[in-house]
Amino acid sequence: MKILVTGGTGYIGSHTAVELLNNGYDVVIIDNLSNSKKDVVDRIEEITKKNVKFYEGDCCDKNLLVKIFENEKIDAVIHFAGFKAVGESVKMPLKYYRNNLDSTISLLEVMDDFGVKKLVFSSSATVYGKPKSLPIKEDFPLSTTNPYGSTKLMIENILRDLYTSDNSWSIAILRYFNPIGAHTSGLIGENPNDIPNNLMPYIVKVGQGELDVLSIFGNDYDTHDGTGVRDYIHVVDLAKGHIKAIEKIMKDNGCDAYNLGTGNGYSVLDIVNAYMKVNNIKINYKIVDRRPGDIDACYADPTYAKEKLGWEAKLGIEDMCKDAYNYVKNTNEK
Repeated sequence: MKILVTGGTGYIGSHTAVELLNNGYDVVIIDNLSNSKKDVVDRIEEITKKNVKFYEGDCCDKNLLVKIFENEKIDAVIHFAGFKAVGESVKMPLKYYRNNLDSTISLLEVMDDFGVKKLVFSSSATVYGKPKSLPIKEDFPLSTTNPYGSTKLMIENILRDLYTSDNSWSIAILRYFNPIGAHTSGLIGENPNDIPNNLMPYIVKVGQGELDVLSIFGNDYDTHDGTGVRDYIHVVDLAKGHIKAIEKIMKDNGCDAYNLGTGNGYSVLDIVNAYMKVNNIKINYKIVDRRPGDIDACYADPTYAKEKLGWEAKLGIEDMCKDAYNYVKNTNEK
């Protein structure tokens, strides 16, 4: 069975490609390398000892998508490709709406033309906005506090409308919480091309001396230590959730959403302290103003994914911190 992975050299995409290959799937990747590097393909192949077909390009390019579907016998698609930084989306909303919506609509049109109607979509817990209570369940009201989240919610609505119009589609919407960590091989991990937007790569760069200090955005949130609380999940656990989602959509038609999280909330300082403890590294940090669009706390109720997909997170916060450090140490040694 052949799976097209859009954004497959990115952080979550690359780990999912590894899990797909290890579970006997063939993998085709399309990525424009805007926030990743081409050597990730080699690293995926090194980990799995299997070949990956790679197309460099953009999912907004329908001609390229048509070429891929003509050349490869695609059975299903996992759609990761898209811009993903909350802060940047607030500053550059048009960039986010143009890219994230155009790329998805182009992909869906080509899938429809080729009769490939099985999709796993990479959504986000940002679609819950400021949740009314915690933990967050899939049937909570949906709203957003930033343009990045709005693109995810708009795409979810497009997918639900698509299924309503044609019940032969089978779509799994995966709402990620906060993936961190790296593959235990140390060969792939989170390595953004520019200054990181997410917490863990920032911690890592400070720990390695590449950046002087970690900026913590706000310490006056309504949480146990004043810093924002999130549901941090090991990226390998998250990747395995995609395998379960593929199994589900190959079996049943429908369009459903699933939380992929641990159900535990950790603050920014919890993560920083765990990273220092596990890896015996000092992290210099300073408190700065809140970022626009951020909320106090956000963590999942992952029960539905366990019931319907047979998936649950297995790895803890210390695994996440240890594997993230191992990846950057391994990368720097090469």
